[in-house]
Amino acid sequence: MTGEEFKDDYRRALPKELIQELTRRSAWRATLAVLEDLLVLAVAIAVALAYWPNPFVMAFAVVIIGTRQHALFIVTHDAAHYLLYERRWLNDLVGRACAMPSGLSMCSYRVIHRMHHNNLYGELDPDTALHGGYPRGRMYLVRKLLKDLFGLTAWKTYAYFLFAAPALNTSTNKALRPLDDTSNRLRDDARRDRNWVIAFHAAALVGAAWTGYLLQYLILWVLPLATVVQAILRLRAIAEHGATTDFSSPLTAARTNLGPRWLRWLLFPHNVNHHIEHHLYASVPMYNLPRLHAEMARQGVRQGAEVVCFRTTLGKIFAERILATSASA
Repeated sequence: MTGEEFKDDYRRALPKELIQELTRRSAWRATLAVLEDLLVLAVAIAVALAYWPNPFVMAFAVVIIGTRQHALFIVTHDAAHYLLYERRWLNDLVGRACAMPSGLSMCSYRVIHRMHHNNLYGELDPDTALHGGYPRGRMYLVRKLLKDLFGLTAWKTYAYFLFAAPALNTSTNKALRPLDDTSNRLRDDARRDRNWVIAFHAAALVGAAWTGYLLQYLILWVLPLATVVQAILRLRAIAEHGATTDFSSPLTAARTNLGPRWLRWLLFPHNVNHHIEHHLYASVPMYNLPRLHAEMARQGVRQGAEVVCFRTTLGKIFAERILATSASA
């Protein structure tokens, strides 16, 4: 309905029967993705507590925990698109449950992310501030990532996710808040969910202090969120959209990053590296994106798209000047 839709302009490019198959939700695959992330988190935290306060174990645990907190962000992303479960109430319940411990309001993110999809690289795309303007030289991004790893940018991230940072409408020179560009239902859901997230974290802080685990909570949960997750979010967003030069189509305004399995596990969990495919067919769940990637290539739909290895992407975003043309697959 109006104010809630994620535009999907390429639905007719592939056969209708194929799209119907690829957009079908799988409850067991969605649940497995969540359980895998939770299992890794549980093991990492358990090992860290068992060897507390060994600094080397703590450092390793913080990195692993941060990667899985980010992975739960990706699960939340699918929930924001209504892609986890067919039953809407279950989709939103699991999505909010994955988001809340990490300080993310799934309902607020749904509103913000809708604007990103429907206004990709337009004046109302709220994500352009993060990934736009590249390349800016090697040291610019290095400095940004170091600030992320020192926790200096976390407050901006959570202000964005909780309070829906505005985009500037250049035609009117006025700020448009994402909550102004959505339905009343989603606006009310976002405000309620945001309040629940804030209350949850206030209670978690008090509970950790009450039980004598405040330091462990801060190091093993809050620290990864404030450092590792921030750097991954930035690097991934820039890898997906940074240093693109043709904004006329999602085929060239977004990028699919290829790489070894370990790299995808660390930076691009749950097939989120298939970002062109996601923008073209936003109704396809994360576990079907690799097949969509193959079908688009087989049927010529991906022709001209920027599908490159992650090393090539780094060369683009670290370059000293904007490349004259963007590389294509």
